[in-house]
Amino acid sequence: MGQQDSGFSAGTVLLSFFIGGIIGAGVALLTAPKTGQETRKMIKEFAEDARDRAEEYVGQVKEKASGLVDRGRELLDKEKNIISKAVEAGKEAYEREKQG
Repeated sequence: MGQQDSGFSAGTVLLSFFIGGIIGAGVALLTAPKTGQETRKMIKEFAEDARDRAEEYVGQVKEKASGLVDRGRELLDKEKNIISKAVEAGKEAYEREKQG
């Protein structure tokens, strides 16, 4: 059976999961029975961890995007070469027919 396309990329799903986790953890921190100082410390640590994870995710996205751009350039160069050869062959065939 064929695989259906849900319309969501893996990056979108991962980002949604990550944001949902952040929101859930934030709610858990704010509703936990702790003193103000303990809660502030936990929120600070959580924010630092979230920032580190976000930076890591952005780095991964940049790396993947860079790889896709490179592959796209290679494909474009290859296709340009094929088209150039086809045009040149067409010109040569036209000239032969024109002279013959």
